[in-house]
Amino acid sequence: MSDIVKMKHVEAVRLDRGQLETLFVQMGPARADKEINQSLEDLAVALAGVQKANARGQTDLLCEGVRHLIAIANKIGMTSLGRVARDVLDLAQGNDVAGFSATLARLGRIGERSLIAVWDLQDMSL
Repeated sequence: MSDIVKMKHVEAVRLDRGQLETLFVQMGPARADKEINQSLEDLAVALAGVQKANARGQTDLLCEGVRHLIAIANKIGMTSLGRVARDVLDLAQGNDVAGFSATLARLGRIGERSLIAVWDLQDMSL
């Protein structure tokens, strides 16, 4: 018997809704909405850039992109994304290739789910 089982990774994400509310209070609804949308676009571009840098073996560029992801995550309350991104940075300079690859893949999953979670929150009233 050689059944192949494909595991489906479902990542839970945590958002700091209070951070988003703070942005809306400080900036007003229109400006905060614009800022969050720009951050989501930047996040999508940065995630793709990190994957591209990894494929090319450009560790310095990868780390720069991950630092940018952390800044975006902190700005709009993506706590899970920030935590996993910091884990990627920690592993990027080490010798644990399997751990780094697994954590980088997790970063992609968390990033994608975080984007969806914030989009969903924007559809609700803060």
